[in-house]
Amino acid sequence: MPTAYEIPAETFIKKLAAYLKENVGEVTPPTWSLTAKTSSHKEHPPQDPDWWYTRCASILRKLHVHGTVGVSRLRAEYGGRTRRGTRREHARAGGGSAVREPLQQLEKAKFVSKAEKQGRNLTTEGLRLINKISAEIRKESKSEVDGGR
Repeated sequence: MPTAYEIPAETFIKKLAAYLKENVGEVTPPTWSLTAKTSSHKEHPPQDPDWWYTRCASILRKLHVHGTVGVSRLRAEYGGRTRRGTRREHARAGGGSAVREPLQQLEKAKFVSKAEKQGRNLTTEGLRLINKISAEIRKESKSEVDGGR
């Protein structure tokens, strides 16, 4: 069975985001998500109206790859460099709500659980979903290769 390690990240995240949007009722973007920036180093809000599902899918993949992860480490992952005029650029953490609220929604959907004093990790249902999406992507890529003969 293929895992998320064997599938390109971009393909995997797009497919998982589409699945979350269509099938998981607990994962819904809040009203502020259309107008809010995702970090203080950004100048504008995301252009993609479905960025919330992409962020949830990306968080699930990061939990699968890195194991137990806390909100502060995920904020650092989604952060970037802030421009300070003529002064040197410095690293800034990503927005807290843009990480914490997707984690809470994924917890309601039972894909993520809290680890005592360590952060959050995947549940067996979350791992099952990741493996299912990986298998679907592998099957689609094999059928495209076989169909080209």
